[in-house]
Amino acid sequence: MTAHARRVLPAADTALLLETADLDEAMRLLPALQAAELPGVTELVPAARTVLVRFDPSLVAADALAELLVAVEPAARSAASGDAVTIPVRYDGQDLAEVAQLLGVGADEIVARHQAATWTVAFTGYAPGFGYLVGDDPLFDVPRRASPRTRIPAGSVGLAGRFSGVYPRESPGGWQLIGRTDALMWDLSRPQPALLAPGATVRFERVERELVTAAPAAREPVTAAHALEVVRPGLQLLVQDLGRQGLAAQGVAASGTADRRALRDANRAVGNAADEAGLELAGGGATLRFRGPAVVALTGALVDAAVHGEAGTQPVEPGRAVAVDDGDELRVGAVRDGLRSLVAVRGGIALEPVLGSLATDTLAHLGPAPLAAGDVLPLRGPAAGIRAVERTRATRMPLPTAGEEVELRIVLGPRTEWFTEAALAALVGQPWTVTPRSDRVGVRLDGATPLERAKEGELDSEGAVTGAIQVPPDGQPVLFLPDHPLTGGYPIIGAVVDRDLDLAGQLPPGARIRFRIAEPTPTRRTSWTRS
Repeated sequence: MTAHARRVLPAADTALLLETADLDEAMRLLPALQAAELPGVTELVPAARTVLVRFDPSLVAADALAELLVAVEPAARSAASGDAVTIPVRYDGQDLAEVAQLLGVGADEIVARHQAATWTVAFTGYAPGFGYLVGDDPLFDVPRRASPRTRIPAGSVGLAGRFSGVYPRESPGGWQLIGRTDALMWDLSRPQPALLAPGATVRFERVERELVTAAPAAREPVTAAHALEVVRPGLQLLVQDLGRQGLAAQGVAASGTADRRALRDANRAVGNAADEAGLELAGGGATLRFRGPAVVALTGALVDAAVHGEAGTQPVEPGRAVAVDDGDELRVGAVRDGLRSLVAVRGGIALEPVLGSLATDTLAHLGPAPLAAGDVLPLRGPAAGIRAVERTRATRMPLPTAGEEVELRIVLGPRTEWFTEAALAALVGQPWTVTPRSDRVGVRLDGATPLERAKEGELDSEGAVTGAIQVPPDGQPVLFLPDHPLTGGYPIIGAVVDRDLDLAGQLPPGARIRFRIAEPTPTRRTSWTRS
């Protein structure tokens, strides 16, 4: 790409990827795009040399938006947030000596120059509160570790490529570690939880004191008159709603339920607002006991379910509300099709939202913790419903089972040029089996013919959407689900269209996928260029 060339690439039927010449241009384009207030744009996700543009296709066509995007002129300089942050660091990282050797200087010089440099938050991603910092010292261009660590402690200060960063929480990673800080990079008690925002100026300061880790707060007992007790949680039981929107600048993904239609149907059945939080149960096998009367409904995966109480046993039909009394238990058996059942309770769950949502993000560890036996959730009670309980139920479509083949429509892009023609043919020409290693982060797939790359290596980090089909070096794709990371460095070959995402969230291990390119295509072109 020439120094001033820009491309817009399809990233989904609801997203475009604006590619720039370099990091500097991407940083200067972001404030210009924000000021432009282009029609239909719902979120901007900046990265190393791209900006992911999420949009509402009911408000603007992809072709029209792409033409507007390539016409936006970058600002003369990147936006500064006005924030100046000093981060104290104990420079005792286990990779400090190796970094010094890689860069051909002494460890003391690495420390001195890391402190002397002025660092700017270019963008956020990977995890809430994780800022990618670019400095003004050309010394810092450090390769990632050949073998990533499975556990990096919270507060670790690392280097990778031209970037420095601080891990907000314990997580896996491949950055070279040079020190550690006790500064809280992410704190929900602050008005702005992320310490680092794009455009902020950062300086590192050497300290010698021991680092202190705060003990987690104890969970207070629930004494509400209306509550739900988890007797048995099944494989995975989570509180979910429709997610957190518009928080990518803080490194926060939307998350939310993996089957939006099922949650809406369950809420409609019990008389709640469509976006009220409910429970998402993976694999069935749960028992829930109610304190006080309630009205519940189950949708999504087909399960054998019944209410057990003093009045006897009452079967629970899919999508139809049923009343329960104090002490009754809702017992949910194994799934018969699909993977995830949604449970709505009239009035909703009486917990405090986290960043405007009760969604449990299993990757970022945001929202209520996964539910375990003995946990008690406070409920608002049936009187808090907004309208009458539905007497009719939504039409239920059968969901896939192990061994069954389903079709998912996709949009190709943004990185099809990273793959051979044979790989593109294999993507749509063979079935892909859902492996047991799948979770809410992504559906890990296995195919007879791995997807062969035309280019090797990793991309600079760039934004990704739910439904993106990312291809790691082994050629076996990962289909991103709601808890996927905001940014990533493996190329994305395509993305499932928005209308098929709920089906993707219901794929059980052993199910098979056939990808089909959506017709008519949401965009008529594979890229838009301005130079």
